Amino acid sequence: MNVDEFVTANEPKDGGETFQLENGKLLDITLDGTIIAKAGSMIAYDGDISFEGKSSAEGGITGFLKEKATSEGTPVMEATGTGHLYLADQEKKIQVLDLDPGQEISVNGNDVLAFESSVDYEIRTINSIAGFSAGGLTNVSLVGPGSVAITTHGEPLVLEPPVRTDPSATVAWSGTTPGSHVDNALSNMIGQSSDETYQLEFTGSDGFVVVQPYEEQTPQQ
Repeated sequence: MNVDEFVTANEPKDGGETFQLENGKLLDITLDGTIIAKAGSMIAYDGDISFEGKSSAEGGITGFLKEKATSEGTPVMEATGTGHLYLADQEKKIQVLDLDPGQEISVNGNDVLAFESSVDYEIRTINSIAGFSAGGLTNVSLVGPGSVAITTHGEPLVLEPPVRTDPSATVAWSGTTPGSHVDNALSNMIGQSSDETYQLEFTGSDGFVVVQPYEEQTPQQ
């Protein structure tokens, strides 16, 4: 294609949504106010937008959403102003979810890309999960109303309980809370160090669980 065709084929799309995908790996936010985004995810912007670190809902560490099963965290920033903000995260697939008032989804902190300021967020830790660090399993609770953008390595799979999942491949869940399950047969077969030994167990028949075709590297106890 010639230069004009290249520009036309790849220029931003028209649309009225606040959170709009330019493609599967690039999010265009039409900003008129404030949003929260993963620090380092901004690839471009136009208009009048300012950025600053955001204190975590748990207090203490400024600007961090803790990742599950680690002592590290995901720094976040507050973007304020008017214009278009373009976000991406290491070529991960982006999923945009619109939460109704009071609707909640729990997400691995590393997989939260952005959310509107109308969305309440809180750090939560499930201390009873076996096989994790002493801090337990840490995730981010996001409660609507508002749009939320999460990321996955590859195309996600959405499952309904009852189901057991590999913690390292589990991205998010809603309407259900995980317990822990230890599969001794897998332990004996493939060794204690394998993530498959420790599983998240979602019971009941409500809600859904999001998994990805990729295992995040997480330390074991």
